[in-house]
Parts: sequence; structure tokens; C-alpha cells
Amino acid sequence: MKKYKKKFMETNKAKLDSWFQKDQDVDHIELYRFLHSIAGTAPTIGLDNLGAAARNIMNEIEDSIGKRYTISEIQELLFSFISYFNLVVDEEKDIVEQILEDNITLNNDESVVMIIDDDTSMLMYLKEELQKQGWYVVAIADPLKAVSTYYDVHPDCLIIDVFMKEHNGFEVLTFLKQKMKQQFVPTIMMSVKNQKDIRLKSYEMGADEFVAKPFELDELIVKINRHLERKKHIDNLLLIDELTRVYNRKYLQKAFQQLEADLSRNNHPFCMAMLDLDYFKKINDTYGHLVGDNVLKQFATFMNDHSRNGDLVVRFGGEEFVLLFSQMKINNAYNVLNRLLHKFSLLEFTGGEDSFICTFSGGIVEVNQAGKPLSHWLDLADSALYEAKEHGRKNIKLANDTVTVPHRKKIKVAIVDDDPIIRTMLNDLFNKVSVNSGLDMEISVFRDGQVFLANEEYLQTNSSYLVVLDGIMPKMDGLEVLQRLRAFERSDRFTVLMLTSRNSERDISRALQLGADDYITKPFKILELESRIHHLLKRVK
Repeated sequence: MKKYKKKFMETNKAKLDSWFQKDQDVDHIELYRFLHSIAGTAPTIGLDNLGAAARNIMNEIEDSIGKRYTISEIQELLFSFISYFNLVVDEEKDIVEQILEDNITLNNDESVVMIIDDDTSMLMYLKEELQKQGWYVVAIADPLKAVSTYYDVHPDCLIIDVFMKEHNGFEVLTFLKQKMKQQFVPTIMMSVKNQKDIRLKSYEMGADEFVAKPFELDELIVKINRHLERKKHIDNLLLIDELTRVYNRKYLQKAFQQLEADLSRNNHPFCMAMLDLDYFKKINDTYGHLVGDNVLKQFATFMNDHSRNGDLVVRFGGEEFVLLFSQMKINNAYNVLNRLLHKFSLLEFTGGEDSFICTFSGGIVEVNQAGKPLSHWLDLADSALYEAKEHGRKNIKLANDTVTVPHRKKIKVAIVDDDPIIRTMLNDLFNKVSVNSGLDMEISVFRDGQVFLANEEYLQTNSSYLVVLDGIMPKMDGLEVLQRLRAFERSDRFTVLMLTSRNSERDISRALQLGADDYITKPFKILELESRIHHLLKRVK
């Protein structure tokens, strides 16, 4: 962290020097923002005492709105800071250090808990406490957003408040229960009313648990953990995808090994195809997720019905499927898939009063050498699938068995923060994540919200965006930026992570109401932020 500490000290010393050189009074807002920046950034880079000192001075001047401070008053208030910032690290020293040491790794197996409650105080409390258990917690204040978020995050446990202002929890549960019949997701209903009829209705509608408010936190944590363990056990036993009723990706390795053994013994090559339904997100957005689920089920059934004995259909994830063609050369597999593509494109689906068709794209590889891992052949098939998409979709491409060009999802990343140290840290972090995740990230940094929103050419593309947005900035704060983003057409293109202060509960509440996808409070741990980013990247449209 040395390079960030050095930059931090240089930046803040320069700010103080500019005040002293001008010898003019400083407005309360400007001083408060200066301290706010230090309070958030200093502990993040390991300067905890400095952050605590800044927060103490913020509390001391909080009620002095409108006051202008003379230079002598600032020197008295910030005496300890001034002496500290003068100890700038010698530029001659070697300060090369990575943002994260190579031996630190993320826990990518975090259980996902999703909470739906329009009481933002309760949301913030539960999110903070449950995250201490090592779970990734998604807090949803708008019940209408719950359905689409549910499909994006695939929660392992769902917590729904029964009584909300405009929608009750039973309505939300009604929206989701059809989905939950196909996928086991333990559900906990919460309510301030503990009457028997409320409890009975919760269980009748499919809830696994009812918790009355107020509750004992430790007891709630035990209940959630028990449900998560039960889900994990059930998931490990299942090899069939609950929605489509074809095999899931856990069975793929076993099926691959069986076919590879036949290749070794009898020299029988086989083919692997990676298939992806074209414009599937548009189907979900236009007709709803239940219609999208029906398309997935019919596609899986269609592929199963048109497969030979010995062939295998696997749902790889989302709208992606893998087909294994036993004892088949690549040219034959190519002809088979083209025939299936033509037949499937003739099927009609219904969404409300409308009808539509659906197609797919595919990439095929011939597995003709034993000993190479499944991941090698999947990468080749995925590269061919990517080529098919690049050539307009609704076609099949053959893999090049010597060159692998992995498909890289393209995402725009916007870092909007007035603190140059935070901008530098986030830029470094996203570059690291881009390399490790295989995503093609276009990373841009903006010094404030006004500059960000003024870049119309940048924002008007149809790209997917992950926006990291500081809550407090000059000219235009993060909440106003968030509000304007949510007013955009196709605002779902923007997945937003808010950076907030620990004592800004009102701002966090407002951010949740405006549709922030997640928030993290300053100071934060870099590893915690990286974990949040990995989860949010899965939700980027």
C-alpha cells in the first residue's frame, strides 16, 4: 500500500498548501469534504488513526454549517494533520507494491442471502450483521425489483418481510413461488404480526420458516445457516437441472470421462457443442422471466427428443447448454446441429397475446485426443460459439483445435469519485479483476458526477456498465447521479455500487430506494470490495 499512502499524503498536503498560499477563509462545506475524504480513505490504506482523527474533527464541526474558517482556525483544527502530511515519502525510494498480495484469494463459494424489505433501517442492519457470517447479502428495498434481481443473483436463501407499504410480502412470494417450485430456495417470512393466520398463510404459500419481529439475531443466524446447509446438501445430491430436467453441469465431468475412456480404449472420437439461445435477455425483458423459463424448458425437451441414445444434453448455466455427441465426427455433428437449428427456429412460443420464435448459436469441437482436461475442450467450443455470435447468431461454427480465443464479455466500468487515491486504487483493482475474470473491461475514471453525466457519447451506447459511485462529491453528489441514471431508458444497463460513509444511514437508505445494486461503507477492506465486485459482475446485464 506504500504507493497509495505516498499519493494520499502528497494530495492532501497540496490541498492544505493551496489554502495557506491563498490566505483566504475556507467554507465549512469545503473543509467538511476534505475531512470526509480523509476519514474514508485513510483507514482503507492502513492509516486508521488518521481516519479516526478526521472523523472526530468532522463531528466537532458538524453543527457549524455556513461558517467560514480563517487560516489560523484551520491550522489549529488540523495541527496534527499538517505535521503528518509534511512527512511525505521520499520520491527516491522504491515503493513498488501490488494492490493485493498474490497469496490472498477470494472465497468464491459465498452463500447468497437476499432480503426484501422496504424498511431500509432493517435492511441495513441485517445486511451488516449477516455479512459478518461470510455470506453475500443482497438488500432489496423495492419489491418490484425483487423478481428481476432474484433471477440475476440466484440466492441460496430468501428473506421476505410480510408487511410493506405498497406491496405485501405475500404478493412478492406469489411472483416467485412458481420459480421456487422448480428450484429449491429456502424462504423465510418475517413480520411484526405474529398471529396464527399470518403464520399459517406463510407456510401454506411455501415458506420454510416464519420469524416474528423483534427477533434474536443469533437465533435468526442459526436458522439461516441451517437452511443454507440443507440447500447445499440437496444441491450436491442433484445431478438434474430442476427447471429443464436435463443433466446439470455437475454431471458433465462424469459424462466426459466416460466418453474419453471410450476414446482411449476404442479410438472413438466424440463431439462437444456449446449452444446459446439468441437474444434470450430480450425475451425475458419483453415477455417476463416465466416465459423465458418456458423457452428454456422447451429447448431442453426439443434437444433431448432429437438426440440419439448415448448423446447427452446438459444445462451448463443460464441459457447455455452443452451437447455431447458420442462416437461422432465433427462434420456429422455440424450437419445434425444445423438441422436442429432449422427445426427449432420454426417453433412458435407465446408471451401473453404475442407469439415469437427463438433461435440458437453453437460452437462444436471434436474431442480426438485423450488426456486433455474438460476445460480445454469447453474453451475451444466456447471460442467457436463466440465466433458464431460475432457472425450474426443463428449459425454453427467449428472450433479451431490449435488456437483458443476465449469469449470475453464486454463491460464498461465507470469509477466516479473525487478522491484521486480511491480512483487509483479502484482502477488498479479493476485491472486485476479483468485479468483474473476473463472479462473485457473498458475502465474509465471521472473526478465527479457532473463530468460523468456530461459524457453523453460514453453513456448513450447499449453497453453494460458497472458504476462505482461515491456518495459525497462536489458539484453533484452520488445520489443525484444515481437518480439520473435510473431515469435513463434501459436503466438496467447500469449496475451501481455506492461508496458511502459509515454514519450516512440516510444516504444509504436513499440509495437503496433509488435502486443501488449494492453499497459498501468507507473505510473498506480491499478484499471485501473485490468480493462485492465479483458478485456484481454476475449481475451486469
